Amino acid sequence: MSSSLALYRGIYTEERFQQVYGVAATPEPEGRLAEMLKGKLSRGCQCSRAAAWCLFQRRLPIASWLPKYQPKKCLLGDLVAGLTVGIVHIPQGMAFALLTSVAPVYGLYTSFFPALLYMLFGTGRHVSTGTFAVVSLMTGSVVERLVPVSLPSNGTVPNEVALLEGQRIGVAAAMAFLVGLLMIAMFTLRLGFLSTYLSEPVVKAFTSGAALHVVVSQLQSLLGLPLPRPDGCFAIFQILASVVEALPLTNIAELLISGLCLAVLVPIKEINNRFRSRMWVPIPGEIIMVLLATGICFASSLNTHYKVQIVGHLPAGFPQPQLPALHLLPQVLGDTVALTFVAYAISVSLAMIYAEKHHYIIDPNQELLAHGLSNLVSSLFTCFPSSATLATTNILESAGGHTQLSGLFTSAIVLIVLMWIGPLFYYLPKCVLACINVTSLRQMFLQFQDLPELWRISRIDFAVWVVTWLSVVVLSVDLGLAVGIVFSMMTVVCRTQRAECSVLGRAADTEIYKPVKYNSKCFEVPGVKILSYQAPIYYGNRNFFRDALSQLVGLEDIMKHEDQDLDHRIKMDISTVESSVSVLDQKKSTGMAVQAVILDCSGVSFVDSAGARLLIQVCAECQKAGVQMHLAACNANILQTLSFCGLMHHLPPQQIFVTVHDAASYLQQTMGNVEQKDPTIWV
Repeated sequence: MSSSLALYRGIYTEERFQQVYGVAATPEPEGRLAEMLKGKLSRGCQCSRAAAWCLFQRRLPIASWLPKYQPKKCLLGDLVAGLTVGIVHIPQGMAFALLTSVAPVYGLYTSFFPALLYMLFGTGRHVSTGTFAVVSLMTGSVVERLVPVSLPSNGTVPNEVALLEGQRIGVAAAMAFLVGLLMIAMFTLRLGFLSTYLSEPVVKAFTSGAALHVVVSQLQSLLGLPLPRPDGCFAIFQILASVVEALPLTNIAELLISGLCLAVLVPIKEINNRFRSRMWVPIPGEIIMVLLATGICFASSLNTHYKVQIVGHLPAGFPQPQLPALHLLPQVLGDTVALTFVAYAISVSLAMIYAEKHHYIIDPNQELLAHGLSNLVSSLFTCFPSSATLATTNILESAGGHTQLSGLFTSAIVLIVLMWIGPLFYYLPKCVLACINVTSLRQMFLQFQDLPELWRISRIDFAVWVVTWLSVVVLSVDLGLAVGIVFSMMTVVCRTQRAECSVLGRAADTEIYKPVKYNSKCFEVPGVKILSYQAPIYYGNRNFFRDALSQLVGLEDIMKHEDQDLDHRIKMDISTVESSVSVLDQKKSTGMAVQAVILDCSGVSFVDSAGARLLIQVCAECQKAGVQMHLAACNANILQTLSFCGLMHHLPPQQIFVTVHDAASYLQQTMGNVEQKDPTIWV
């Protein structure tokens, strides 16, 4: 059964529509800006008990959700998910500490404090925070550059090496301290929106490219090669070249251990992924492998007989809180700014993904405060920068976590290891941690599977993905990210610059206007050229817009025709609709194809001063050529800008209409029968 629509109303110009349906204009008071600022300041200084409590709950979200907590519904899921994530955090924390070029125990510290602090201040119910591969890689590159001497691999650490360990964690803790300060400053300035400049193709390409950096950087640990980690552009190729040169020095024992670990961990990861819905909890392959490798290495003395690099002493308990090395802040500022942006973007992206999936809302600015405090406080306990983590967040959600309370159980597991179990990992081979690093990046490499679909959806987004990935791989992680962001923003600018200006035609017996190029049953209104421009008109695209409009209307041909036939030139005055009607009759008698132009502004989001001046110029040229210019479907901001720039001196209000159909109907009536005008629309 088909539906129908009957419409019978008057033709509305913007002026008449505002007179009938608009809001009555109120006179602006003198000193409007001062009054507005004074009002905002007075409202901001007002406070009540309810407003203070509401602000307290927004800044400390646990005060909002904990009183409403439902133990029967959520406690079991939070407990299982928190314990599962805590077990995964232990090997991953130690592994990502090696990626950061610090001792493994600092990875355990970084797995404990952020999880506990995010539970208090975070708004994402399914977010797991701690060590993350990309953040650790970016931190490690700075640590290697500032403290380039590699650490010995034996279990007994001399005083010189202990000093180097302190210097390295000093650099990493200073970066965490600065990350926290920057995030809190961004929270104060309400700059959470900056993460929107990281588009989805940029984020996915960046994480995939950074994952390749992680894998290549772990080759030396997988093969047992004591090689320094190069820094800067083309670092990935320098590492590959040095690994190839040092292949004869490969430690066969570590190569075999790495091969066996990968042969076990990769199938476990695949099983966990394929049968995730059928499993109560995922198989903890990492912790199983850590326990087995530690026991075998201890029983066989692999570190002494085959020179297998081991983790060494893991001190029990917590370090004394102390300020990081603040004198290092100027040296790490540039790298930390990029790291802050990446850490926040990844964290808020993960939070938004799971918030949308489970139908709740997060506060991006509060997330800045949560992660800022997590990094700031953690840095006092010699932690390196942290963020939300992709793998453990996925495990937390799939294991049945409901609220932030799961972070408490995660921290409890890490606390037990730090207080009592940590020293038992003395004989853990470092190559096992390298294998955990490599296998934890599975999801990032699987993002390559999205490329064929991305090619079908948008080739521009595909180009953004490829350019970002190549930049990250070939140049460096932070420089590649900058290239990807700039390239992504340039594609937006280019698309607004080269937006199509299309000719609209009317579908028979309807008020619907569609591009005639793509709709064969839409026909142009005789003598009227209806143009649609689907982009803002601003300084960057005004020349392209003018060229497209001139070509479609044929202004240049009209001007040439009038230059050749000056005696028959008609002088126009478009100050009133009545005078324009006589012009239309005269133009019609000359046989000119285009007598009027209607510019559909429904797709124009804004017009700047340069665009407004261009429209004035176009109106003047149309007036000179004897062609009427009409505007339709302008939003209020566009009308205000055009009015302030003086367009109304060239285009009277009677030629600005509410819709395209109003303008087309008016022109059809005036051109068809001037004597008997019926200002109504009938469809």
